[in-house]
Amino acid sequence: KVQLVEYGGGSVQDGGSLRLLCADSGYTHIYTPACMGWFRQAPGKEREGDAAIDSDGNTSYAYSVKERFTISTDDGRNTLYVKMSSLSPEDAGMYFCAAHRILGYDCYAGSWFKDWGQGTVVTVSS
Repeated sequence: KVQLVEYGGGSVQDGGSLRLLCADSGYTHIYTPACMGWFRQAPGKEREGDAAIDSDGNTSYAYSVKERFTISTDDGRNTLYVKMSSLSPEDAGMYFCAAHRILGYDCYAGSWFKDWGQGTVVTVSS
């Protein structure tokens, strides 16, 4: 069973940086995702896709985070990362990682994902 778990959330100052990571705590090395992504949900708002990366390493970013966020995986694609810089209070919220295994299916920021983590909270203080 896939069990995505996010790590690295916390509090950061306005303009600061933070790196989140997501790992499959279930059947590691068996689950090879075709696409992985990061989503953010601010309080009282809908969940929004921030970034995605496919099995070839192609990346996609939402306009609001482009040039500030960098999504990546480890070589085995068992761990997903996002490096976030120039953070502002608008970036605060619950961050979720997500994945699917359908090769050739849509893979872009905000696209459909099958498996989800429970989220990690990021707060940005001004």
